[in-house]
Amino acid sequence: MGNVRWHLMMSLDGFAAGPGHSMDWMSGVRGSPGIVEESIAGLGAVLGGRRGYDAIAGKHPGEAGRQPYGGAWSGPVFVLTHHPEDAVPDAGVTFLDCDVAEAVEIGLAAAGGKDLEIHGQDVARQCVERGLVDEFRVHLAPVMLGSGVRLFDCPGIDPVRWARIHDGDPAQAVDLRYRRA
Repeated sequence: MGNVRWHLMMSLDGFAAGPGHSMDWMSGVRGSPGIVEESIAGLGAVLGGRRGYDAIAGKHPGEAGRQPYGGAWSGPVFVLTHHPEDAVPDAGVTFLDCDVAEAVEIGLAAAGGKDLEIHGQDVARQCVERGLVDEFRVHLAPVMLGSGVRLFDCPGIDPVRWARIHDGDPAQAVDLRYRRA
């Protein structure tokens, strides 16, 4: 069975989206060569949250379910919401009104043995709190936003530790150096 992965681009100051869940700040930011293709190859389904969905649906009515990876990937897209009846309809999206653990089970079943990718910081936070995320992939973008949607906003939680997957000491910090562009 596939993994549950949380995969996202993050600003240097810890934001995964700008104010109002805006993703405009990513314009001109490129990932490492091959990273999109690698992610798409293992992706079976997406589970996102309502706020992010509404932000995309507002800009691309009827196309929000086809937006993952800029439209380069297609497959089952689920949006977790307490109010599916007032969501902007999209033929590519299934709205779920259930517990996050049940939504993950539904997403994994639809992924057909591939990975379920979590989109949306609140859904991701709930999954991390419940121990449902197997892998966390973050791509640090050379930009500071100052405000927006934090990567992980969960005051009072015990530290959640992750082990690096690639070469090197899994507990060693990653050192980054940037110069003003």
